[in-house]
Amino acid sequence: MSSLSGFVKRIRDIMRNDAGINGDAQRIEQIAWMLFLKVYDAKEKNWEFEDDNYQSIIPENCRWSAWAHDDKSGEALTGDSLLEFVNNTLFPTLKGLEVTPETPVQKSIVKTTFEDANQYMKDGVLLRQLINVIDELDLSDDDEIHAFGEIYESILKELQSAGSAGEFYTPRAVTSFMARMIKPKLGEVMADFACGTGGFITSWLSELWAQVHDTEGQEAWGRSVYGIEKKQFPYMLCITNLLLHDVDVPKVYHGNSLLRDVLSYTEADKFDVILMNPPYGGSEKADVKSHFPADLAGSETADLFMSVIMYRMKKTGRAAVILPDGFLFGTDNVKVNIKKNLLRDFNLHTIIRMPGSVFSPYTSITTNILFFDHDGPTKETWFYRLDMPEGYKHFSKSKPMKLEHFDPVVEWWDDRHAIEQDGFDKAKCFTAEQLSQEFGYNFDLCGFPHEEEEILDPLDLIQRYQEQRISLNSEIDRVLSEITEKLGGAKA
Repeated sequence: MSSLSGFVKRIRDIMRNDAGINGDAQRIEQIAWMLFLKVYDAKEKNWEFEDDNYQSIIPENCRWSAWAHDDKSGEALTGDSLLEFVNNTLFPTLKGLEVTPETPVQKSIVKTTFEDANQYMKDGVLLRQLINVIDELDLSDDDEIHAFGEIYESILKELQSAGSAGEFYTPRAVTSFMARMIKPKLGEVMADFACGTGGFITSWLSELWAQVHDTEGQEAWGRSVYGIEKKQFPYMLCITNLLLHDVDVPKVYHGNSLLRDVLSYTEADKFDVILMNPPYGGSEKADVKSHFPADLAGSETADLFMSVIMYRMKKTGRAAVILPDGFLFGTDNVKVNIKKNLLRDFNLHTIIRMPGSVFSPYTSITTNILFFDHDGPTKETWFYRLDMPEGYKHFSKSKPMKLEHFDPVVEWWDDRHAIEQDGFDKAKCFTAEQLSQEFGYNFDLCGFPHEEEEILDPLDLIQRYQEQRISLNSEIDRVLSEITEKLGGAKA
């Protein structure tokens, strides 16, 4: 391709003229399935070169190079003929591929990717133009693959402003920081149980790559990741992302991590490292909660994922998890029970308080990164407040968070010391006893001053009030219970 830099603009301009595309989310979904087939076709050419017996799971007439490539002979499908083929042959064929438990992952991902994929375009001429732009990508060229990987990142970033699709994208600065601080080791396997487009997975792979020095190391590197994604669209983006990152057998599965009894996990289901940004703000139904012990069976999605994380971490394992403020200050029964388990069974050594606009414009809810190990109970926890960098009032799509904005944390990490700024704690250490006894499992410490000036989106504000009301009610119940106990119990 002559100009990768113009790739996104060209495909956007073409789709703007198609009546079937309604908004950014559909535009990106339309691009996604075509990019997957283009990337998969390039991978299959490599696999055929390496293995004379390789057989594609895709029928020959449905492989990208057979129907999408225009050899300029004038015979390439276009207009109504192209729409007829894509809508009535390609999609039904790929959705109906026969897959068994014995089907290799690198083949079964085709059917899984297309299970709920959609073809929105109604103009076959514009569809042909779009296909031609995508087909110009030379994915046999290592330099071009690397350059396109950067372009693909920009496509994923656009999810932040694509309506509800924004939930699938965690800023790369955040995933890179977490992968760096978790200190990957070759031979370990990292998991993300709500992996979205694969940001944590690719950040882990990038951080780990420096330890790869031979073919054996590269194979261990490719086997070092595991993911599950509930929603079809981000799953498709994730698979494509991993294929672009040279993970030929992506162990990423389309499913819901919450739909399995947590008590049924064996050692084989556990992982060395877990990096996650669990969905939060959602509410789960009774059939989901039934997979958890009664004391952990809350309705808040993030709480349930925390339980999954704790049940699926190996002994001596490590985790870095993003959670909203509501988890820190929440003192309802389920959150308290989770935090009790966290302090009793894990070493919650660090909590990083992040600025409120890190996930802007998707949400203005303030989030935190919890770092904990499975190597014994918590003795003390360090809190560190990461302030907005100089010159920034808030992060935005045009001024996103950058990896260097974490430099103050990195400098402090190995030389931990208390910091007080303008009369407020910026960094401070608390014992597990203080967190449980003195603060009643309210971990809202070293927070941002002047929070009363924070302006939230109305839905975020309602969620914040709901969380605070639940916690306040729980705190009132706790205090009344203590008073009743001191008075000798309630009289009949």
